[in-house]
Amino acid sequence: MYRFKIDPVANEYFLVTGEELHHMIHVLRLESGDRVIGFNNSGKQYLGVIEFIQQDSAHCRIITEESPEVEAKTKVYLIMGLAKGEKMEWVIQKGTELGMDGLIPLRSKRSVVQLEGKKAQDRVIRWQRIASEAVKQSRRIIEPRIMNVSDWKDLKSLLPPKTQWVIPYEDEKTESLRDTLAGFVSDYPVAILIGPEGGFSTEEVEFARTELKATSVSLGPRILRTETAALAALTIVLANYGDLG
Repeated sequence: MYRFKIDPVANEYFLVTGEELHHMIHVLRLESGDRVIGFNNSGKQYLGVIEFIQQDSAHCRIITEESPEVEAKTKVYLIMGLAKGEKMEWVIQKGTELGMDGLIPLRSKRSVVQLEGKKAQDRVIRWQRIASEAVKQSRRIIEPRIMNVSDWKDLKSLLPPKTQWVIPYEDEKTESLRDTLAGFVSDYPVAILIGPEGGFSTEEVEFARTELKATSVSLGPRILRTETAALAALTIVLANYGDLG
């Protein structure tokens, strides 16, 4: 059954509008009487039937509502050094499927890609759209937030005060991510700092340790590409808290 991001629910109905409406009637060619599922980041999803379609909206009568347990119990955020090509898009799509709660694109000293102003805003809009599509594909009910492209000094204010920070670092030889997680509190969010293609500079790693109280960790003996490291670390954290595997 097709899934749509919907407007707020009112009077036992939900509305499908905008791009979702265009997809519903012009791509999928759904009509009155067809059943659909709607979600609106409320933690619930709604089974509805299309009663009528207007130029700007489809009115769907709610048949049932439910709160499926499909979201990760522990909130996990990726802070991703800006990477070139399709790497950011890949991480956003697959990270959403795996269960991340949000992603912060980070300007970093060794990032080849530099995004500012309108170009940065447009890219975030595109990334959010990718996350939205991945939510529907993976049958999640809450869409991860792709935040604005940010600088190091802004990070602490963007996430909850009790966030627990880790920074995978190729020069870390003693502390593994798994061992670090054993000392974390499962009720508190986890933020994973992932470097761009050239990795983080020593100054950036030190900033993370001192200002964010991040623990530098090893992901293993092999050097991973930035997109591989992001998804591997995310998977380890979610599996540690019982959301994968």
